[in-house]
Amino acid sequence: MQFRLDMHSGVPVYRQIIDQVHGARASGAVRPGDQLPTVRQLAVDLSINPNTVVRAYRELELTGALTTHQGTGTFITDTKGRGQRRGPGAQARSAGCRFVARAGREGFTVKELRSRLKEIIQQENGNGKRI
Repeated sequence: MQFRLDMHSGVPVYRQIIDQVHGARASGAVRPGDQLPTVRQLAVDLSINPNTVVRAYRELELTGALTTHQGTGTFITDTKGRGQRRGPGAQARSAGCRFVARAGREGFTVKELRSRLKEIIQQENGNGKRI
């Protein structure tokens, strides 16, 4: 699988990697069991920080798109695994990461984002029960 980044798109690099993996899965360009480049190799190929690749792979693993086996590599999972939760709140965390990234692109400060999120939670959860 070949990755291409657009450093001028405003989309975070880790998000571009995630989107490209999902696109390749959907189009059939990659199949379950296909191996992705190592974190180090992809970081070198794309001239990016390895932590960016780690973040993308971790999020893809949380959503069930990838599986990582220590010492052997990172692999595309069976399409049945797509969207599966890998742990409590994995999908909510993934959505939260996308939300925070988008808010950052739109110019929100952390303080403004916390304030807005607090308002939303109060509207959705006025009686104090779980959302």
